[in-house]
Amino acid sequence: MNPKKLTIDKIQEALRGEQYICDRSLATVVYLAITLGKPVLLEGEAGVGKTEIAKVLSQVLETRLIRLQCYEGLDANTALYEWNYPKQMLRIKLEEVSHGDREAVETEIFTEEYLVKRPLLEAIQSDGTTPPVLLIDEIDRADMEFEAFLLEVLSDFQITIPEIGTIRAKVRPYVFLTSNRTREIHDALKRRCLYHWIDYPTFEKEYEIIMTKFPQVRDHLAKQICAFMQQVRQMNFYKRPGVAETLDWASALVMLNHRELDEKTVEETMGCIFKYREDLHHLKEELAGKRLDLNQMLKSSPELPA
Repeated sequence: MNPKKLTIDKIQEALRGEQYICDRSLATVVYLAITLGKPVLLEGEAGVGKTEIAKVLSQVLETRLIRLQCYEGLDANTALYEWNYPKQMLRIKLEEVSHGDREAVETEIFTEEYLVKRPLLEAIQSDGTTPPVLLIDEIDRADMEFEAFLLEVLSDFQITIPEIGTIRAKVRPYVFLTSNRTREIHDALKRRCLYHWIDYPTFEKEYEIIMTKFPQVRDHLAKQICAFMQQVRQMNFYKRPGVAETLDWASALVMLNHRELDEKTVEETMGCIFKYREDLHHLKEELAGKRLDLNQMLKSSPELPA
């Protein structure tokens, strides 16, 4: 799909075609990111679809997805480039054996031939007709020093390599940063980005997501799943489940050939939803105390449009 011919409605429709259900507000931010060439910072709880939007958009645009997974201790070299030291040393040894010009070799080994490109350099050096999608995932897990380093990269889309010089992007990549808010992102980085908060889905939207991903799920079961997830997200669990857990659970229930939820089914499959022992124990207590009533949940759920 040609990015220049995109509209907000076309983006929303194209994402839906790739089984990603998004609100118009998110489609608007994606449209602005493409047309203005600005990075997007997506925040929200884990499992609500922040990472998925970049993956799906790369499929819609038929372009490369370049992913940089952030972690504590990530530095500029790991994200940008490294020199291929084994290859450099091998070249030096071969020249020594053949009595070549050592000084000339030491210059030659610091060229692009001996450069190992990391995600940021890959994105900047891309020369395809359609810019790649650069996903900087979980930026909140990286150190603040790395975040500060990103300011220059995202402002000018250029990288300076001392031995080679400055490399500027021929086409600016579409950049998406995600954060689970394990720490606050600095204002300086936020100012360079468009911002969108992805919240937990409503009952109606989650139902649509399930039926899009798993059309074989019975209508009644899909409504039960959504009603259950809506309820537990309002309760005091250590880690509330996101859409990713909803889809894992729906997939498991289909595989087990379940047609509706009951207390026994929930207890047997709760490991699809909760990943902490304390939450599993808390859920059992809520079910035993009838504070989670599956039948009442469905009755109190909103009516879906026909």
